[in-house]
Amino acid sequence: MILLANQTFPNYIIKFMSDEWIVNNIAVLVVVIFILGLGRFLSSQNNIRVTYIIGVILFFTSVVTPLRTAINGHWNVVTDLPFHLCGISGLICSVLPFLKRKQALFDFVFYTGVIGGIMSVLTPQMNGYDGSDFAYLEYYIRHVLIFLLPLYMLQNLNIRLSKYSVFTSFIIINVLLVFIMPLNFYLGSNYMYLAEPPQANNPLIIGVWPYYLLWFEVFIVVLMFIFYKLSTLRFNINRSN
Repeated sequence: MILLANQTFPNYIIKFMSDEWIVNNIAVLVVVIFILGLGRFLSSQNNIRVTYIIGVILFFTSVVTPLRTAINGHWNVVTDLPFHLCGISGLICSVLPFLKRKQALFDFVFYTGVIGGIMSVLTPQMNGYDGSDFAYLEYYIRHVLIFLLPLYMLQNLNIRLSKYSVFTSFIIINVLLVFIMPLNFYLGSNYMYLAEPPQANNPLIIGVWPYYLLWFEVFIVVLMFIFYKLSTLRFNINRSN
């Protein structure tokens, strides 16, 4: 049985460069730098355990959040399915550390998680925000972890992107669009923001529907190539002068 919402909460948007935005992003930056840096001092086995912990937390948020919403009677098929790109990335990241063959999923979630997670932190839009501290913290925890996990695996577990990862990941993203777009029309939903642009001021969104989708595709490809090139760089903080 599908539960439908009997109450709709407004979206909560944190304005760019507001005091709240600055404090939150400084906190995120400190946490990310600390955790990534900590991995340099841990053994390989302990680094693997860290990814397990991140995966469990992401699984917890992926299950508990919709369950909490449903128990409160606010779950809505139009807004609460995990079909946003960050929702899909979160589900993949929750199981990724426990898989033996993880290269293909790592390639995909590196781009979707890192790009999507960072953009969600820089341009936060909490859809259907009920005003609770739990929902507020869950938004940041989930979006930070979906870009932290692939970065952590890249840096501390020596997992590298495959040669054609940009191409294959871009194809998969567009295959998802083929399925999500008609679903949006059927449900009247806006998963992956394919029906209308997000309300938050996002510099990657230019124009109105459907033109902003074309520009978004261009920006995504450019960002994917940039992140691929950055991932191939090896930084050695202990390098002697």
